[in-house]
Amino acid sequence: MNWKISERDWKQWKGKVMAEWDNLSADSFDQIAGRRDQLAARIQEAYGISKEEAEEQIQRFEEANRDFHPISSN
Repeated sequence: MNWKISERDWKQWKGKVMAEWDNLSADSFDQIAGRRDQLAARIQEAYGISKEEAEEQIQRFEEANRDFHPISSN
């Protein structure tokens, strides 16, 4: 998964991310806005896990969604 694409097409990625980490608030998703570092920090906070575990979860998510190609809104 290319995080530059996820930033540009955050509206389409947001649903997949929300389904994966449903403990995150709607406000969190607005603040994340496709930024990987913000996603990791919010996961760490919401689930009470280490930074390393949050990064591992994101990496697994990336691998599972490698073939997802949102249609650009441009």
